[in-house]
Amino acid sequence: MSDILHPDSQAAAILKHLQAGGAITPLLALEKFGCMRLGARILDLKHKGHVITSTPVKTDTGKIIAEYRLQQPDSTPPTLPS
Repeated sequence: MSDILHPDSQAAAILKHLQAGGAITPLLALEKFGCMRLGARILDLKHKGHVITSTPVKTDTGKIIAEYRLQQPDSTPPTLPS
């Protein structure tokens, strides 16, 4: 089995896009990375420990698709109870 995060892999390119703060949809993944199976690549990244959320979004044609984002670590320090 090949390394899904090899620097030239689709998963690595998608992860880099997500880490830069970008959201990704199946159409963007196809146009930008030539990825026809975004859901599978997202699952690969989740299995590697990345926390990726999906939100349903409506397209201009009325279809509902998934938009994926990398959950960034919370930068707010936890508060202690009083």
